[in-house]
Amino acid sequence: MSQASVRQVAAPKPYTDFDRLPIGGTWRKGKTSRALADRDPYTGKVILEIPQADRSDLDEAYAKAATARAAWAAELPATRATVFRRATEILEARREEVISWLIHEPGSTRLKATLEWASTRAMMLWASSAPYLAERRVLPTDIPAKEGRDRKPFGVVGVISPLNWPLHLTNRSLAPSLAVGNAVVVKPASDTPMTGGLLLAKIFEEAGLPPGVLHVIVGSGSEIGDAFVDHDVPRAISFTGSTPVGRRIAELAAKAPILKRVELELGGNGPFVVLDDADVDQAVETAIFGKFLHQGQICIRINRIIVDETLYEAFLERFADRTKALKVGNPEEPDTMIGPIINEQQLKGLLQRIEDARVSGARQLAGGEAQGLVLPPHVFADVNNDMPLARNEIFGPVAPVIRARGEDDALGIANDSEHGLSGSVFTRDLERGERFARRLK
Repeated sequence: MSQASVRQVAAPKPYTDFDRLPIGGTWRKGKTSRALADRDPYTGKVILEIPQADRSDLDEAYAKAATARAAWAAELPATRATVFRRATEILEARREEVISWLIHEPGSTRLKATLEWASTRAMMLWASSAPYLAERRVLPTDIPAKEGRDRKPFGVVGVISPLNWPLHLTNRSLAPSLAVGNAVVVKPASDTPMTGGLLLAKIFEEAGLPPGVLHVIVGSGSEIGDAFVDHDVPRAISFTGSTPVGRRIAELAAKAPILKRVELELGGNGPFVVLDDADVDQAVETAIFGKFLHQGQICIRINRIIVDETLYEAFLERFADRTKALKVGNPEEPDTMIGPIINEQQLKGLLQRIEDARVSGARQLAGGEAQGLVLPPHVFADVNNDMPLARNEIFGPVAPVIRARGEDDALGIANDSEHGLSGSVFTRDLERGERFARRLK
């Protein structure tokens, strides 16, 4: 191909006007007099100020969604699929813009931001096939000449999104719900209103989603949190976040006038088990990535590292050395592994966990003082499963390493937790690993 035949495609103009919310089919300011200051956790600078929504804004969003959903559900599958194909193309065209927002709002490293962009794109592409996968069943009945039919979609879905992987985890609930004909109202986390909702609303608007099908409500939990869940319009609520808040949402949904379907992904205490025949170097490299990606602020990340006593000291030495070599600091730089914690409250909680670990007798092998919201990765050895560091979800760059006396002991330690969600095992024997994994709770 000659150089003259290569067509240069200009990057699209960046999205603007994020001091407004998509409510009722238009972008307008929330009705409260209070503005949410959205800060870059690395620099501390305010990147957005958004007038927050009140209860009347929420009522309008749900009412408009209830009105718009019927026409959207009646669209041909090809029409809905086209929106998602366009949205996928828009994500590709705006790749750097999206990655930049993921770096500057939730404090993602460039590595993590790129992975999140890719997972969001993959979900968007999958959703383009979802309109053809939604089946309406015809069911037999015991009444002559009568048949039963089940009906989908739900109607209106409420999505409460988290602050850690905000773009992907919002889209994970949002895209499938829209694809099969639901209308959606999103309440993003206060730390990530842009990447947890507003950015996706712009992308879907550009892709041709009809006005009123998607709404984003940015408001304080004290003002609209409970009402978002127990409102009489949404028939389903999707929430990703902490276990205590998830329990509260489940209670509200159960007590609401209309019983709702609730989808919850909550806290975890994921065990990473290294059995006595494991490849130590491979286990160390995987543990580094699984524990410290996005500063450990991932619900399915490694929480506890459980190592067979025959490999314990070798694993510890290599793991601590690799941890100390990780680059800490500016998330913009491509080789940075540890960026900022999302906010001051989270950092204070992590500092308390570190102090508790020291008081409990754990041996610190790596660490350092926080610089702003950037906390260097910490490694603690000689942790036992009764210590607070092992009992609780850490949600930060702090790695407890526990010694196990054989496979059965490792399994008992792994299962001795009230949290599940994820887990992994390292062994050279595939069948042994599968047997172990099947016994993990």
